[in-house]
Formats: sequence, C-alpha cells, structure tokens
Amino acid sequence: MLRKRFIRLRIVILPEEKVLKGIHVLLTLKCTNQCDHCFLHCSPAREATFTLGQLRSLIRQTEELGTVNIVYFEGGEPFLFYPLLLEGLRMVRAARFNAGIVSNCYWATSPEDALIWLAPIRELGIADLSISDDDLHRLDQNDHRAGFARDAAQQLGIPTSTICIDTPNISRSGNAGRKGKPVTGGGVLFRGRAAEKLTKGLPVRQLDQLTTCPHEDFLNPERVHIDAYGNVHLCQGLSMGNVWKRPLSELIRGYDPQAHPIVGPLLRGGPRRLAAESGLTISDNYVDECHLCYALRKQLVPYYATYLAPKECYGL
Repeated sequence: MLRKRFIRLRIVILPEEKVLKGIHVLLTLKCTNQCDHCFLHCSPAREATFTLGQLRSLIRQTEELGTVNIVYFEGGEPFLFYPLLLEGLRMVRAARFNAGIVSNCYWATSPEDALIWLAPIRELGIADLSISDDDLHRLDQNDHRAGFARDAAQQLGIPTSTICIDTPNISRSGNAGRKGKPVTGGGVLFRGRAAEKLTKGLPVRQLDQLTTCPHEDFLNPERVHIDAYGNVHLCQGLSMGNVWKRPLSELIRGYDPQAHPIVGPLLRGGPRRLAAESGLTISDNYVDECHLCYALRKQLVPYYATYLAPKECYGL
C-alpha cells in the first residue's frame, strides 16, 4: 500500500527590487539668484561645488548600479562652473547615459551669446535642456534670456523643456452651491526657502489633513539628487546616506524606508506622524504637507544630521 506524502511548501515573498533610474547631480549650490521659492536655499554666497574627482567617482558609482538611464546636472546654477559642466557631460555620455541640464539661462544675454554657450553642449548630444522660465526667475518684463536660450537650442537641435512655476495664490473651492473655502493655488512647493518666504497670508490646513506625503515615492524612489557633500536626497534636505562614506550601490540595496528615522514616520502618517513620533508640539499654522514637514525637519536637524543634510537646505 502506497503512503501519500504531503510536502509543505513555504512561499517567500521577496521585497520589490529598488530600481533607481535617474541621478540628478547638484553640481553646485551657488546660484546667480537667491529665489524665494528655492528648495535648497541656493544663493551667490553658497560654496558647495563638485570637484572633477568627485564627479568621476559618482559617475563610476552610477555605472555600478546598472539601472540608471539618465543623469541631470542641476544646482544652484550649473553653468556657473561651465568647464566642469562640460567635462561632467562628457563623462556621462562616455558612460552611455542620457544627459540633461537644468538652468535659469543667466548666460543667454543675447541670441548670439546663447548660441556660443550651447554649441559645445550640442556636440555632446544631451537629451534635455530644462529652462526655468517664469516670473519667479525673470529679472523684469524685459528679461528675454530664457527665450534666447530656447531659440538657440532649437537652432542647434538640442531638445528643450520648460519649467514654469506659478507664484502662490489664493482661490476658493466649493461644490453644490456651498460657499467655497480658501485654498492655495500655484506651482510652488513649500520646501526650503519657499516655506519661510512665501507662506505668509496663505490659508492654513487642519493637522488631520496633513497625514501623507503627496509628492515623493519614498518606498521605491526612481530618482535621487546628490550634492557635492555626498548626500543622496530623497527629497531636498532629506538624505538616504552619503556616497563619500558608503558606495551608492550599498546605500540603494540597504535602504529600508520604514527604518529611516524621518521617512518611516512620514510613510506611517505623513508630517503629523513625524511630529508625534519626534515629540514635537505643532499647531494649525501650516499651508500644506511640505510646509509642516520642512518646519519639523528644520527642528530635527541637530538630532539627525546624517539624514537631514546638508544644513544649507534649511538655511543654516
């Protein structure tokens, strides 16, 4: 008589692999302007800028990941260090990554000047030149630098896109004939300097509405920003770790969002939960989730300097 054998199978569900697709290099925190809406508190006084050796190391670490397909150069204003920008683009293209740049186009003072600045970049074959073109970046109504840069890029065959951020405004929202409540419109996110400079007079929200992070995917981030100090930003000023202390591949593999002292609470209940788990007292004085999150993180910088870095992102 045959005996039946029962095999107990154990099914193990592996965590979803974290696939990083984009690296945004904060080439420098120095900028020609000191914009009120800047996430990073950039200004002409900031000094943090990549060296050539640091760029070389970061590109090599990015290659080791094997998942990234595009590298952007941002700032601050990356064109302030033009030779370094060009060499960085060469390294990125040699590594067979797509390349992009974000610029306020301060250098495009005339159509002829714009062509001169962009001609070497055309030879490198970048995938995107993102141009900041809005009232927050223009000097005045006669400032045509963004237009000169866009026209020159089109002449040279350089793909372009436009970053246009609306200034904060107050509108009213309602339905079914009910009187609307004031809400904040515009494209500004209240992080960094914007949280300190652009929230005055705007309507605030109740704390029980600030229980998510509506803008960042902390569970499986597809792109990060990396500054010259080596901080790997999940959100501006919120770091995964430091690539000069631990290789990027190890940081990505070892990233545990629930165990992160700042990200974990945000995932469990947004900035309100971060306040509760940090023992911070808060009130209904915040415009949105970013505003409260930034205010809380700024208070926590002395306690989590590794993860809330660099301090420049908090105006410190």
